[in-house]
Formats: sequence, structure tokens, C-alpha cells
Amino acid sequence: MESKENIMKDQVVRTEFTDTGYGKNYVKLLQLRREGDAHHIQELEVNVELTLNNQREYLYGDNTDIIATDSQKNTVYILARKYGVKSPEEFAILLCNHFLSKYSHVDKVTVYIQQAPWKRMKIDGDKHVHAFLISDEATRFCDCVHARGGKPLVSAGLKKMKILKTTQSAFTGFVKDEFRTLPDANDRLFCTVVESHWWYNTHDHVNFDKVWSTVKKVILETFAGPAHEGVFSPSVQNTLYLTEKHVLARIPQIEKIEMELPNVHYFGVDFNRFPKIHFDHNTNEIYMPTDKPSGNIRAAIQRKPQSKL
Repeated sequence: MESKENIMKDQVVRTEFTDTGYGKNYVKLLQLRREGDAHHIQELEVNVELTLNNQREYLYGDNTDIIATDSQKNTVYILARKYGVKSPEEFAILLCNHFLSKYSHVDKVTVYIQQAPWKRMKIDGDKHVHAFLISDEATRFCDCVHARGGKPLVSAGLKKMKILKTTQSAFTGFVKDEFRTLPDANDRLFCTVVESHWWYNTHDHVNFDKVWSTVKKVILETFAGPAHEGVFSPSVQNTLYLTEKHVLARIPQIEKIEMELPNVHYFGVDFNRFPKIHFDHNTNEIYMPTDKPSGNIRAAIQRKPQSKL
């Protein structure tokens, strides 16, 4: 049991809310659109969070202004059915606008959407009209934050895109001190799992599907280089920076981009430990994948404000 002194101390503590929010997470939906024999699908996972203009439910247990998370879930399904899902970004903007316009006591809406990577099947080289296959190339996601009186802040990204090249990657000239055991590498395997997040400076007349595909294309081209030549990477950091710079050059609607590239290591197996085994000088190289621990490289760049002079 607390002492009277401790209770009195609690009574004089002054607090204030710095942020609040509640909502429904992991609302899954599959949209099927039929155009004759050709069918089109989109599968989304939607998170919705609302911030109200008061905190009486926290302070007093008064639920008068609460829009139930079940109602939020049903809103996702109803708006998808009524208006359709053109792109994850456009659907996120639609949801934000709905909650702000319908409920005057909602101050801010935050929507996160992740898209399942379905691709149309190919049978004998032809795209199937109604059969699909999950492709784990990359996972698409987006965010929309819309505060009352302001404009929607839209961002998007991709994650879980694992890529590897077997040459034209190096890492040399780094700090030599008593803690270093890693040798210089003039030619090594380069493997990473790309996560990239970018922020738009507008959402008017933006083809979000095309932008997402373009960013993915730029990432792959900068990493790999031309198909028959490749491109040299002196470090993960340099490849990351060049990728972000190319994205901003190609897509004027993107204001800022951030990337995170873990350095997934593949260490060569030391066969000198097996002197009695002969390998006949074949060209097979064997590596041991080691995903933990891994280096992690992250950077964000944005457009510099134009000089007013």
C-alpha cells in the first residue's frame, strides 16, 4: 500500500499529452476487377490511426467521441467497394479525406498501406488472364498523414528487395587500427536487402504506380550497371548516394529519399583446411552466407532550396 506521502507527491505531478492516436491495424482486403475475361487484383493491408481534438477518453473514460476501430475497419472496405483502389497512395489519401470531412472532431489521420506483391502468371510465355503468383521481388508501401487545415503529406517506398552481384564491388582504404581484422577487398560479392522511403512534394496528377516502378528500376540499374558490363562500386555508401541522386534527377515530384542498405556478407570457405582433398582446379567457388551480424548503411538526401538571389 502506498504511503500518504507518495500519494500526495502523485497528486502534484503536472502532465500534458504530447501525442495521441488510436485505430485499426492489419485490415486486409483483396480487390478483384473483371474486364471480360481479363481480371485484375490488388491485395492491401491497411493501418488507420485517428487523432481527436480532445483526450477525454484517456482522462475520464468518456468514449463519446470515439469512432470505434471496428467502424474504421468497415470504412476501409466500404470506400474500396464504392470508389475502387487505383493505387495504394490514392486510396490512403481518400481514407484521410473521408475521416476529416465526416468527423469534425478528428484532427489528424494517418494511413499506412502495404501491397502484396502479386504478379500475373505466364503460361507458355503468355500472361494469364485470371491466374496470379506472389513475387517476392519487393514489397510496396505508402504513408499518408493529413492534419486538419493542412495538405496530405504522402510518402511511399519499397522494402525486402534482396539483390546481389558477384563482382565489381570493393571496399578498401578504411581505418587501420588495433581493432581491425577485416582485410581490404578489391573484388567481392555485394549483397544487400534494399529498403527505400521517399516523400512527395505534391500529390496532384502523380502517377504513383509509374513512380514506384521507376524508383525500383533506378535502384536496380545503379546497383547492377549495364547487362553485359556491370558497374564498379567502391563502397555501399557510394552506391546508395548515387541511387538517391539518380532518383531525384529522374522524378521531380520526389522531394526527399532515404535508403537503408544492410551489407549481407558472403564469406569464401577456406578449403586450405582440407589439404588431402583435391578439387582438380575447377571453377566452382563456394561461399558461406552470413546475414548476422551485418553492416548497415543509411542516408537520406533532399533537394536544396533554390536561392532567391
